[in-house]
Amino acid sequence: MIRRNLTQLLALALLGLGTSLWAQSGDTATDVKGDRKDLRQDRRDLNKDGKDIRSDQRDLNKDRVDRNKDARDINKDQKDLTKDRRERNQDLKKGDTAAAAKEQKDINHDKRDLNRDRRDLRADNRDINKDKKDLHADRKDARKDKKDIRHDRRDIHRDKKGK
Repeated sequence: MIRRNLTQLLALALLGLGTSLWAQSGDTATDVKGDRKDLRQDRRDLNKDGKDIRSDQRDLNKDRVDRNKDARDINKDQKDLTKDRRERNQDLKKGDTAAAAKEQKDINHDKRDLNRDRRDLRADNRDINKDKKDLHADRKDARKDKKDIRHDRRDIHRDKKGK
């Protein structure tokens, strides 16, 4: 009984070893062909990632310029608002209510403009952060594609040498 089980176990192990060797000794021509196809695809992906990186970098630069413009505009509007308030208060001291009303109209306009610029500044900062994340992801993907290219080239070399 023990001999029969031992014999069957040995036969099963031998069959398993034989099938694994047969599976590993597959056709190297198809392996090389598949690796070359992978290599071409990885190079295409790397090229697309490079285009994405450059595009995101341009977009990031435009957003930064826009953000700086909005910040300068906010400073200018605050100075105008301060000046208009000073002039309104002087007009009220003089008793010129018509000029004070005109200055108040300018103050209200400057407040609206200031709020619009602040909203634009927040939107630009959000765009900058989103673009930074996207740029990071594209760079990470490009590194992965470079690594895949290296592995595919190594696989092609090993398949040609028969290792």
